[in-house]
Amino acid sequence: MFKNSSIQFDLLKKRAFNLRWATVTEGVIPLTAADPDFPSAPEISEAVSRFVQDRYYCYGPPEGMGEFKQALASFFVTKRNVGVNPDFVLPVNSAANGIYITCESFLDRGDQAIIFDPVDFLFRYSIESVGAEAIPFPIPPGIQKVDFSSLEELITPKTKMICLCNPLNPTGKVFSKEELFELGMIACKYDLIILSDEIWSDIVFQPAIFTSIASINDEIRERTITVTGFSKSYGLAGLRIGALIAHSKEHFDVLMDASMHNSTINGVSTLSQIAATAALTSCDEWLKSFVEHLSAMKTLLVHELNTIPGFKCIAPEGCYVAFIDITETGKTSQEIHDLLLSEAKVAVVPGLKQWFGNGAEGYIRISFATSEVVLLEAISRIKKVLV
Repeated sequence: MFKNSSIQFDLLKKRAFNLRWATVTEGVIPLTAADPDFPSAPEISEAVSRFVQDRYYCYGPPEGMGEFKQALASFFVTKRNVGVNPDFVLPVNSAANGIYITCESFLDRGDQAIIFDPVDFLFRYSIESVGAEAIPFPIPPGIQKVDFSSLEELITPKTKMICLCNPLNPTGKVFSKEELFELGMIACKYDLIILSDEIWSDIVFQPAIFTSIASINDEIRERTITVTGFSKSYGLAGLRIGALIAHSKEHFDVLMDASMHNSTINGVSTLSQIAATAALTSCDEWLKSFVEHLSAMKTLLVHELNTIPGFKCIAPEGCYVAFIDITETGKTSQEIHDLLLSEAKVAVVPGLKQWFGNGAEGYIRISFATSEVVLLEAISRIKKVLV
C-alpha cells in the first residue's frame, strides 16, 4: 500500500495544494506540508460512496452526526483511556478550526495563553486573532525531559490557557505521562484551560508511548479541551474534518456557541463525518501499516541527513516530520531553504517565526510521508548540493 507505485503523481499535481505538488514548479520534490502522498484507505472511499448513492445531501445536525460522535467517543475510551461523553464531542471543519474555536471560547481581548516554542503557527495565529497574547515557552528539540516548573514563571493574572501540542510539531517530541502530569497540575493550580492538540497522536514510533493528558486524572480532564483531526493519520485534509472534545456541558455549550453551528453560518459536511467515522471504525490495519512504513522512512531519513556536513537531526518520537539543526552550515534557515529549492529542486519548510516561532531559527523541517523512492531521490539531490 505504501510503495512508490501506489502514488498517483498526476493527481497530486492537480489536487495537492498548501505548499505541495500542485503549488511547486515542475521537477521540484515538495517535502513540505505534513500531508501524505499516498491515497487514503479504501474503506473510507467505500463508506462515502455508499452514502452518496442515495442522492440525499441534507443538513446534518448542528452538533454533529450521532454516528461520528459515538465513534470518536468510543475511540477515546478504548485507545486513549479517556472517558468521553458523545454529547460533548463537536465536529469542526479541521483541527485548525478547532484550535481557533477553543481560543474564541475561552480567551478575551488582553488575555494571555502559553504556547510552546517551537510549535505550529496556528496556535499563535488563533490566539492573536481573538485579541489575546501568545506567551512562548521554549521546548528544546530532542527527547530529553522538559522541566515544566519554569513554566510557572510565565503565568500572570492575565493567563487563561496553556496550549499543548502532543506529539509536538515540528520537533516530533512525545511527552511522557510524568511531564503531562506536571503540566496538568500547573493548570489546575492556576485554574487554566488546557487546549490539547492531539492530531498527531496516531503517528508515534516505538518505544515512545502516547498519553492523552485528559487520561491523567479527573481534575486535569475536566479543564481539558482536546482537539483532534484526520488529515495526518488518514490523509483527509481536503475533507476539512476535525473534532473538539469537552468534558462538561458548560464547556461544550461555550464551544458550540463560538462555532456558530447553530446559526448554520458554519458547520461540518456530512460527507466528511461519514469519512471520519469510517476511519475510526474500519481502518486500524491500514493505519498500522502506514505507521510501520513511516517508521522505516524516519530511520532512513535521519541516518542520511546526519551524513550531510552541517546537518544534525534527532530522530522524532512522533509526527512524520524531521526537524534538522542546520546552524553548523553557517547559513540561516531561509538561506538553506532557498538553496535547496533553487539548486536541489527540493522544497522544505524553513524554521521561521511565521511557521513555528523564534525557537525554530537554525532549523528546517522535512516531511517524510512519501515513498522510499521519492525520499531517496530528494536525499540524493540535497547531498549533491551540500556534500
